[in-house]
Amino acid sequence: MVKKSFPIESLGSVLEQSLKRLDLVGRLDEYAVWPIWNDVVGQVIARNAQPEKIRNGTLFVKVSSPVWMQQLQFMKEMISGKLNERLKGQIVKNIFFMVGRIEVAEETAVAAQPNQTAAISEVSDQFLETIHDPEIRAAFKKLLKSYSRRKPKS
Repeated sequence: MVKKSFPIESLGSVLEQSLKRLDLVGRLDEYAVWPIWNDVVGQVIARNAQPEKIRNGTLFVKVSSPVWMQQLQFMKEMISGKLNERLKGQIVKNIFFMVGRIEVAEETAVAAQPNQTAAISEVSDQFLETIHDPEIRAAFKKLLKSYSRRKPKS
């Protein structure tokens, strides 16, 4: 009996072919959002908004309050642009925000507390620059200022 010799393939190449065949490459690209989310949006936003799931280019993000949902709604194009820039492709096409409980790693929460007011101020300033109407800008400024003075729930 003659033994057939098969060419030796690397495990990486076999996995790559399997992923292509199962059409999982796109899904893996989408899930690359999680490891970079906190870095892209910053600690303050990360403490108040976390990705929940992604489907067909729509990233579903859970936020801690309606105030954060409204503020991030105005920033969603900027956030998706920064995510796509880091992911080197048009992965996040839309972001949908929903209010819910945020589970944040302890080190993120502890590290962010000393500079919370300054970081919220920075986010607020970026947000306020996008509002052209002076009355609406003043109302949001007042709202964000009162929100930043709130004590976090224990």
